[in-house]
Amino acid sequence: MSSTTSPSQRGRPAVDKRVLAASMIAGAAVGAIAGKRRQQAASNGQAIATPVTPPRSLIDWKRVRSIAVSMNRGLALSSAERQRATAQYRELEARCLPIVQAYTGIELPGAIDRTFAVDRIDWIEANITGFKRMFEPIEALNAMSSSGSSLTSGIVGTANRAVLSGEVGILLAYLARHVLGQYDLALLGREPVETGKLYYVEPNIRAVEQAMRLPKTDFRTWLVLHETTHAFEFEGVPWLRDYFNGLLEQYLGFMKQDAEQLRQGWKAMRAMINRAREQRGPDVSWLEAVMTPEQREIFNRMQAVMCMVEGYSNHVMNAVGRDLLPKYDAISKTFERRRQDRSQIERLFARLTGLDLKYEQYRLGEEFIDRIADERGHDVARRIWENPASLPTMAEIRQPDLWLARVVDARSPEAGVFWSS
Repeated sequence: MSSTTSPSQRGRPAVDKRVLAASMIAGAAVGAIAGKRRQQAASNGQAIATPVTPPRSLIDWKRVRSIAVSMNRGLALSSAERQRATAQYRELEARCLPIVQAYTGIELPGAIDRTFAVDRIDWIEANITGFKRMFEPIEALNAMSSSGSSLTSGIVGTANRAVLSGEVGILLAYLARHVLGQYDLALLGREPVETGKLYYVEPNIRAVEQAMRLPKTDFRTWLVLHETTHAFEFEGVPWLRDYFNGLLEQYLGFMKQDAEQLRQGWKAMRAMINRAREQRGPDVSWLEAVMTPEQREIFNRMQAVMCMVEGYSNHVMNAVGRDLLPKYDAISKTFERRRQDRSQIERLFARLTGLDLKYEQYRLGEEFIDRIADERGHDVARRIWENPASLPTMAEIRQPDLWLARVVDARSPEAGVFWSS
């Protein structure tokens, strides 16, 4: 993930690029197997001289951009509109910053221009780079071979490459129409990045305001509260960015291993199917079901981090928002109804792309933080940010008493064991 996005659970879909990348690889498996069989059939005859050509990329990013942009033309911001809206969001941010800092006790280093109003095409352009970085470990397999035996010789036939590119393009197009706010902190970048950017997709925000008849200033302050808290988390908690970046590097390494195994054809596919059958259950997503135990451990650690990032942000937003905004509860209830009223197509889309995992992150994380804060106080709840070992596991998020015993009360036999199952 080259960015972390932070729409709240009340109806704003989030971009989870690692889930998308895994989905694309799984969807490409059939193409890889077919390509492998064609290659084996050809080798049964006489040797075929294969010209050495630069390997094709897994995704045609020009096509991705073209699809996403073509589905989002219109509602563009003029330069004057963009500057005016940006200034308004920065005013709201200046109002929220001292309130969030006072409540969280986290200091936000530096005073920079991190906030920008964008239109849908601006948002697409900003996020394509992030999606490309997510696929870099997989694309790197092409460079390992100078012949047709590279990964893409199986996965990326003309048809499959077009399908994969189309899937990513459609997903970006869909998100560009729905995302309202995004905190974007570059991860896996080639240069160190200390501060992120806050994007507000102005056409989408205007549309929601009008459709739901929401008060403009209160609604936008409501959004800014949530997104601004992410800046405090990733920029004010000194270890969080590097820790999450390390998990992401490990996860992408596992993805690369999976991609290499796809070269084995039906054997690899059967192993993946059998693994999914053995591990599938009511609390196991389709994505987790095909993972090895090592992959699932990293995945769960990443999920736990994001549960805390999103859950704590929602907790802060609720804690300070009610005193700040007279119509805070009304806005929150309106968005909760919006989330529940998603169409069947939207629900299916969320399941297929893994976005439903993000909705679950919001719910579980917020419930965990709220319970700890209610029972022990906010000072205890914010101990999650002391160091990586203070973060709860997914099991502890579902059973907060386990976290209290390990981290706060230190009376558990497993106290001090980090990331035990």
